[in-house]
Amino acid sequence: MSAVTRIQIGVLAAACLFVELLCRSGAISPLTMPPPSAIVVDLGAILQSKDMLGQIARTLADVAAAFVLAVIAGFLLGAGLAALPRLRAVIEPILASYYAIPVFVFYPVFVVLFGLNHYPRIAIGFLLAVVTMIINTLNGFDRVPPVLLKSARVMRLGRVATVRHVILPFAALYISTGLKLAVAYAFIGVIAAEFILSGDGMGYEIAYAFNNFENGVMYPLILVLLVVATTVNMGLYAWERRFLARQTAHRDTS
Repeated sequence: MSAVTRIQIGVLAAACLFVELLCRSGAISPLTMPPPSAIVVDLGAILQSKDMLGQIARTLADVAAAFVLAVIAGFLLGAGLAALPRLRAVIEPILASYYAIPVFVFYPVFVVLFGLNHYPRIAIGFLLAVVTMIINTLNGFDRVPPVLLKSARVMRLGRVATVRHVILPFAALYISTGLKLAVAYAFIGVIAAEFILSGDGMGYEIAYAFNNFENGVMYPLILVLLVVATTVNMGLYAWERRFLARQTAHRDTS
C-alpha cells in the first residue's frame, strides 16, 4: 500500500470519526442522519435481504453496461474523429456544448424504443458517459508528438501498428481520465433515472426510503454507491500510476 493510499484512508477514517462524534453528541439529529457505525450495522442487515441484493445487483449491472458501451463507443468515435479532421470540425462544437442538453428528456423516446424495462436507464447512463470518453480520447490522440508519427511512417508501420505502439502509449493517461469520468457519469445517469423514472433499482429504493423517512435503508444504500464508485476509481487510479511508472522506467533505460 502506497503512502498516498494510506493518507487517503487516514483522512477518510478521520472524517467518519468526526461525523460519528457529531451524531453521538446530538449535533446532528438522528432524524437527519444516524451515526456511521449504525449505518454499517444497517448495511449488514440489508445485505442479508435477497430482494435488496437483487436491487443492488440490478443497478450495478446497468451501470456496468452503460460504462462498457460508453467506453467502447467513445474510444472508437474519438479515434475516428481524430483520423477525420473535417468531420471533427463539424462535430467538435456539438461535443463542447453537449452537457447543456437535458438528456433525461429523451427518456420517453427510449421507453418507446426499448419498452418499460431497464434498457432506457442504460441508455441514459450511456449518453452521459460516452461524450467524456470521446473528448478524452481526442485529447490523448492530440498529445502524440508529431515526430513519432513521422517516425512510424518512415518505419512503414501500418495504421493498426501505429495506434498500438505509438499513439496508445501516449494517449493512455488521457483515456484513463475518460474512464474515470465515464464511471462517474454512468452512475449519475443510471441512479438519476431510477430516482425519477423507475420502479426498481437502488435509486428508486433510496428515493422511496427518503420519502418515508427510512434512514436505515437510505444511508446504507448511499454507502454502497460510494464504496463501489470509489473502489472502481481507485483501481483506475492505481493502474494509471503503475502505467506512468513503467513509462518512466522505460524512458530511463532507453
